Amino acid sequence: MNFFRGVMGGQPAGQQPSGADTIQKLCDRVASSTLLEDRRDAVRALKSLSKKYRKEVGSQAMEHLIHIMQTDRSDSEILGYALDTLYNIICNDEEEEPDESEDTAATLPVSGKPKNVPMPDENTQKQTDDDLGVEFTNMFIQDSENVTLVLTMLEEFDFHVRWPGVKLLTALLKNQCAQLQGVILVSPMGVSRLMDLLADSREVIRNDGLLLLQQLTKGNAAIQKIVAFENAFERLLDIITEEGSSDGGIVVEDCLLLLVNLLKNNSSNQNFFKEGSYIQRMKPWFEVGDDNSGWSAQKVTNLHLMLQLVRVMVSPVNSPGATASCQKSMYQCGLLQQLCTILMATGVPADILTETINTVSEVIRGSQINQDYFASVNAPSNPPRPAIVVLLMSMVNERQPFVLRCAVLYCFQCFLYKNQKGQGEIVATLLPSTIDANSISAGQLLCGGLFSADSLSNWCAAVALAHALQDNLTQKEQLLRVQLATSLGKPPVSLLQQCTNILSQGDKINRRGSKVQTRVGLLMLLCTWINNCPIAVTHFLHNQENVPFLTGQISENLGEDERLVQGLCALLLGICILYNDNSLENCSRDKLKQLIEKRIGKENFVEKLCFITKHELYSRAAQKPQPVFPSPEQMLFDHEFTKLVKELEGVITKAVHKSSEEDKKEEETKKTLEQHDSIVTQYKELIREQDSQIQELKEQVASMSSQNDQHQTTLTQQVAQIQQHKDQYNILKLKLGKDNQSQANNQSDNTHINGLQTEELTQLRDEVQELRKQHTLLQTQLSEKDTLIDTLRSEGEQTTQVSTGGPDHTELLKELEELRSLVQCKSAEISQLQTERQELMRRAEAGSSEAVPSSEGSTDSTKMAELESRLGAQMSETEKLKEDVRSLSESRVGMEQQLASATSTVAILQTEKSKLQTEVQESKKEQDDLLMLLADQDQKIHGLKQRLKDLGETVEDDDDIDARDQTDDDEDDED
Repeated sequence: MNFFRGVMGGQPAGQQPSGADTIQKLCDRVASSTLLEDRRDAVRALKSLSKKYRKEVGSQAMEHLIHIMQTDRSDSEILGYALDTLYNIICNDEEEEPDESEDTAATLPVSGKPKNVPMPDENTQKQTDDDLGVEFTNMFIQDSENVTLVLTMLEEFDFHVRWPGVKLLTALLKNQCAQLQGVILVSPMGVSRLMDLLADSREVIRNDGLLLLQQLTKGNAAIQKIVAFENAFERLLDIITEEGSSDGGIVVEDCLLLLVNLLKNNSSNQNFFKEGSYIQRMKPWFEVGDDNSGWSAQKVTNLHLMLQLVRVMVSPVNSPGATASCQKSMYQCGLLQQLCTILMATGVPADILTETINTVSEVIRGSQINQDYFASVNAPSNPPRPAIVVLLMSMVNERQPFVLRCAVLYCFQCFLYKNQKGQGEIVATLLPSTIDANSISAGQLLCGGLFSADSLSNWCAAVALAHALQDNLTQKEQLLRVQLATSLGKPPVSLLQQCTNILSQGDKINRRGSKVQTRVGLLMLLCTWINNCPIAVTHFLHNQENVPFLTGQISENLGEDERLVQGLCALLLGICILYNDNSLENCSRDKLKQLIEKRIGKENFVEKLCFITKHELYSRAAQKPQPVFPSPEQMLFDHEFTKLVKELEGVITKAVHKSSEEDKKEEETKKTLEQHDSIVTQYKELIREQDSQIQELKEQVASMSSQNDQHQTTLTQQVAQIQQHKDQYNILKLKLGKDNQSQANNQSDNTHINGLQTEELTQLRDEVQELRKQHTLLQTQLSEKDTLIDTLRSEGEQTTQVSTGGPDHTELLKELEELRSLVQCKSAEISQLQTERQELMRRAEAGSSEAVPSSEGSTDSTKMAELESRLGAQMSETEKLKEDVRSLSESRVGMEQQLASATSTVAILQTEKSKLQTEVQESKKEQDDLLMLLADQDQKIHGLKQRLKDLGETVEDDDDIDARDQTDDDEDDED
């Protein structure tokens, strides 16, 4: 130990050892000492030297420190020293000076860290230190097991091990983020161990864990997804709530930064955040009170990040479906309403107000229901004014901050994006029939800004009015009706005419016409206005000064800024060529092309036109919809207008280079194509009609086929009945022949035979009547089939004309013809049978008339009376039997009804029984669950009582309590 004391305490005399020598001896001590205490002291000494001698300690001691972490896992103190030492040699952050003055608080940025302004030598030294940190980081992560070793140490609950481990991983991620992310991603439970830091009860570790996760989730979608599914959103929102939301401190800021990392450009996490109903939990963040004075810098920072988080969810770069879903959720939970409240509140800091306007812009962009709500928002003024009007007043007010005016313009653009209803409402405020002289409207503000003395107001108003016309032909035509009163005593001029007058006359009307920003804004408005609107093009060309002005501007050789104006003039002239309906003879399409060729030159014209897309500010505006410009002077192009230029540039170039003959050919081709399209359309409609007719005919054929099957079945049954009647007729015929023979041979039995013949004749008459009815029915069915056959023939002819489906109809007609012939045959048979039966009846009547006179009077009358009495008895008995059968059938019907009622009652009882059984099972299950819960509670109570007994507390058992209660009861009884 004397050696160590000499190293740490210094030597009174002699040559002092150098830092490198001391570090080398300490490293040898760490490697060779067998006692844990000696190694611990040596590592502590290395830690104290690691800041001053960073390079020496890193190059000589890193390997020994890693070995200590591997072998001395049981001693938390030496592990803490080793981790601190590694952190000191890898970390590049400079320690804050303890004696900094309080005035530096004013230079703190959003993160709360000091803004140092280093000198050139300090910059060189800082670069060297950064390179050193990266070098040592590469040495450490060369073996991925070293990172895994640090991750496993985070499981230690000891503060002196866990906290240095968190700081070391954060430093490693700052120096080599991508490599560390790859190692942690493949490490088992690596991300889960880091997520456990958020649940640590020690705020220092939890807060540094937030910083670690911020570094870990930068630019790595896979890790972002894992962290999100490790319940990060729930934990972070809970921390924000615990820390006071927007009124919280730096911890809230760190949580919000981590949330932004997890959600930005990560559609999976955004969907998970929305599906988890976390958007609803953001609403309380924006509940700002009436007293908005005294906003702290941290609150401004927190609220700024909260607004940024909302914008991440509804950013225009997200997929349209995801953005629309988030916008809907924000409206339904009241978040949009809360943001509009901040928008109209007083005392809100300017930067928060600006960011709130941008956030509201993206929440309503392209969402009809959100845009409608925003249109209904009124400012708390007297009288109340729409929020749109209040915002436009700020946009055209040159005393307002530049960023605020840009935000209002973006909000207005988002309100009109894919919102034809809103566009119509804005344009309507400019029409003569809707102007209210007592109130300020959006259209009046836009016109005022369009012709004000401030060039920025001119540009903003022109762009805003152009968005009111974007992709809306109706409003372009409506805006042509707007009339402006320029001065007293002069007739009013149209808005289109006034814009072109400012462009063409320049200094004659107002010197602001020479300002590039104003002219660019007006040219963008005119290009958007007349694009794809032939009526507006005709109105524009009707002013004879416009075309000479445009050609004169394009043909001149001017400076850099003027070249941009020349390019826009070329674009405007090209649109006049594209959408020219040739209604003006002097400004027809061919005349304009000839004018370009003579006055400007085709190549020069195309060169001026192509200059627009080569401009630096054009490329910047084309990147994203939000207008973001470093200064008002660079505010020249609008995002939607860049799309229009990109769309029209090539088309105008082709149109200018085409000759008149090519134009005519193209027009003829276009007309031919239009005619061809019309013919194709007609044929398509005809084919659709024929398809529908064929489908109807197919359905009719199918129904007729089914009817044919039914008729065939009926006919088969009728044939069987006819055959049955035929057999009965033959039997009766034979029987009648035998009776006639017996009548001729035996005269005494004539009366008996005649009685039998009378009964048989009655049956025959009934059967004949039945056969006549059947014959009539068959005749009716035959006439119906004839009608069906005629219908099928006519429809078959139509079907043959429409499609080639004729064979099916032919077969069906053949079947019907065969059926008809069969019916006719059967009808002939029925007629023959009727004829034979009539002849038989005639012969029977003739035989009975001959037999009656030849009989003896008294004997025959007696027999006849006897037979008639017997026949009457049989008839009465038959009637009685029929009545019994009728009553039995009625009783049977009643019994069947009772049986059906009993069956339904049994079914109802079975259903109720099954329900009761289910309820009994559920009750048993609930009782079992309650018994389980009671058993768990008893077990927990017993364990707690046992712990109290172990701790020396007096605890009464249930038996003791019962015994004491029994004793008290006995004493009460004695009293």
